[in-house]
Amino acid sequence: MTFKEKTQRFFKALRDGGTAGAMGDVRQHEPMSRHTTMKAGGDADLLVVPQNIDELRQTVLAAHRAGLPVIVLGGSNIIVRDGGIAGVVVKLSRLNRIRLIGTDRIEAEAGVLLPRLARAAARAGLSGLEFAIGIPGTVGGSIVMNAGTREGELAPRVESVTLMRPDGELVTLERETLRFRYRRAELPQGCVVSARFALQPAPAADIEATMNRMLGVRTATQPLHSPSAGCVFKNPPGDSAGRLIEAAGLKGYRIGDAQVSERHANFIINRGHARTHDILTLIRHVGRQVERQFGVTLELEVKIIGRSAARPKRVPRPLKGRARRRSDVSSAQTMGSS
Repeated sequence: MTFKEKTQRFFKALRDGGTAGAMGDVRQHEPMSRHTTMKAGGDADLLVVPQNIDELRQTVLAAHRAGLPVIVLGGSNIIVRDGGIAGVVVKLSRLNRIRLIGTDRIEAEAGVLLPRLARAAARAGLSGLEFAIGIPGTVGGSIVMNAGTREGELAPRVESVTLMRPDGELVTLERETLRFRYRRAELPQGCVVSARFALQPAPAADIEATMNRMLGVRTATQPLHSPSAGCVFKNPPGDSAGRLIEAAGLKGYRIGDAQVSERHANFIINRGHARTHDILTLIRHVGRQVERQFGVTLELEVKIIGRSAARPKRVPRPLKGRARRRSDVSSAQTMGSS
């Protein structure tokens, strides 16, 4: 059976249902430009939006039986190639519940957006997530990436993470077993379903004031209202990627509708109709110019996934600072296939 036939059979099985019932939101050939903050990229063969954890399990198990890869998509900090994504993309936006636990804990499902979680914690008088107010990622993807800013990162606030393994089993991992590092967490194979955060009680008004101050600074210095994938490069030790890019004279540099932001040089924005090819060409150009002028090799913070639109059998030349292709995931979590 060909890959295309496997995909068609899987789509029919989820659409029509079986003993577990039909899935409510299954789409073929879904443009990833609708589901990423970069607003670019080709189609996913299939997009599934589970309504709950049971539907997520149904999707994961069915894909495993069909021999199809599964990618769980957050949407930020990620760039999808123009050829789209093979297999099944799962979007967890419907897993969006938040609940308070005791006086200093808050738990959120993987599809909750970080700014919403930060606001919920503030209303409950819980401090520690103020830095997340301007980060557009989801809880699941942000755990995988150990999202953060200069004001903080998720790792110290995480108490535990619940994963769904490829066999559908839920497992809860305590923070001590998780290996967080700069913009990455080493997690077992599976996808984040929820996370619990340990915070500190504080006056809600003080927390709100801190968040509003941070958001004001970020709005003034970052292109928060333009489509982007967030910071493109990690900051090299003792320096700032944005400073290096600006010093290289690249602020405002443009290829097609992909442009180095004039507000913050470590952001590449989509001016409206950018192709991923142009975005990646611009990233490559920026990396080479910084290395040529300053001798610094910038490492990518955004991750690149999906198929190239042209010459799909050819292995593309790696981008500067890019990880190996098999690990090109971020807020996209791979669950594998048989």
